[in-house]
Amino acid sequence: MDLLQTHPLEILSNLANEWKMDLYSEEFSKELDKQNIWPSNRHRFFYPKLKELPNIDLSLVKDPDEESVYMCGNSLGLQPKTARSYIDKEMNKWAQMGVFGHLEGELAWAKCNEPLRPAMARLVGARLDEVDLMNFLSVNLHLLMISFYRPTETRFKILLEDKAFPSDHYIVESQIKLHNLDPEKSMVLLKPRENEFTLRTDDILKTIEEQGESIAVVLLSGVHYFTGQLFQMETITKAAQKKGCLVGWDLAHAVGNVELKLHDWNVDFAAWCTYKYLNSGAGAIGGIFLHEKHFEINKLTKLNGWWGHRSDTRFLMNNKIDHEVGASAFALSNPSMLLCSCLKASLDIFDEVGIENLRKRSKFLTAYLECLLNRKFNTNNKNESSNIQYITPKNPEERGAQISIRFASKVKKVHSEIEKRGIVCDFREPDVLRFAPAPLYNTFNDVFKLVKILEESFKLIN
Repeated sequence: MDLLQTHPLEILSNLANEWKMDLYSEEFSKELDKQNIWPSNRHRFFYPKLKELPNIDLSLVKDPDEESVYMCGNSLGLQPKTARSYIDKEMNKWAQMGVFGHLEGELAWAKCNEPLRPAMARLVGARLDEVDLMNFLSVNLHLLMISFYRPTETRFKILLEDKAFPSDHYIVESQIKLHNLDPEKSMVLLKPRENEFTLRTDDILKTIEEQGESIAVVLLSGVHYFTGQLFQMETITKAAQKKGCLVGWDLAHAVGNVELKLHDWNVDFAAWCTYKYLNSGAGAIGGIFLHEKHFEINKLTKLNGWWGHRSDTRFLMNNKIDHEVGASAFALSNPSMLLCSCLKASLDIFDEVGIENLRKRSKFLTAYLECLLNRKFNTNNKNESSNIQYITPKNPEERGAQISIRFASKVKKVHSEIEKRGIVCDFREPDVLRFAPAPLYNTFNDVFKLVKILEESFKLIN
């Protein structure tokens, strides 16, 4: 069956009937994992055990050596098992040859980003020279905005979500102030309609149509961190550029989560971190995309660094900048051998598995989660205090690997209770729990356990 024509839940229901199992049973979740129709790669990651979690109550779990239910990959991905060996390899090289490690080995430190670029380019749908790994997300967004936000008297606004991640809001606000402009007048903030949580594409397009001639840059999230909404990037990019706007995307919650085609969508620029769905560790190296149409770097106002100089003439040391071609021109200094080692461990897996296969599995995991939540909380539920409300789109095509829910009361207590029982997810003010079943390592039985423990915790406190 074609996933684009058949809802994942319908396929899951058909499988339950075929196997003569209850769709809502733990037996069915385990059978899904056993059959492995949409392959899991859990065996390639370290998975936290119950006894290792700081907030666990061991008196409430049967076996402390069991694995937890980790639903926090949208905040920090798990560690690939090869990461440590890759790091050790570079540490040994440092110990054994010192400075010569800059130019020796698979990850020669002076260019340790280079072996990672092909996989990264494939993951975001870009040409090789349109992508590079450098700095960190906020640094890269600032560098790109310095080049692409060049306000004029009539075109000076920046369009972003009203509830964009704080770092994006701060970046936009400070970039506006750098040009001695008023953020109140220069920021166009997209808000959902009353009593809604996500932004309608039609409303985004309407704002662009009405204000586009005064908007210099559109800077939105590919996937919204709070709601999990997947924005229609191609449609929005095309509409904004038609009005003369430049378009950039913060892909922190999109890269490694959904399929991207940045080059084909004609996106002007983009930036992302690599520690969420890309599993490269806290504070990991960032990535940028620069469309080839902007490769005439000398036409861009930008900040320069030594590593943005062409590698073949960099060590002539003549202090005359000769930019690298493409995204690499934005590099400031040499990348970290340790950070690149961690990212390589994850990209190896992505390159082997394919984002299209992970995306398919992701849709089934979130559909299954939604199905179980509806059954336990919203179907024939007489206790209104335990009814849940989704702030994530219900259409699997309009969300990433995330379901965010809110409910009437005692959210923090619920979060505390499920943590005691081995659920790892996060609470967001004022009343939201975010669950991220990452397709690389989360299982269908993880989803079942999550909902079961969530139900038990609700009953305990209500």
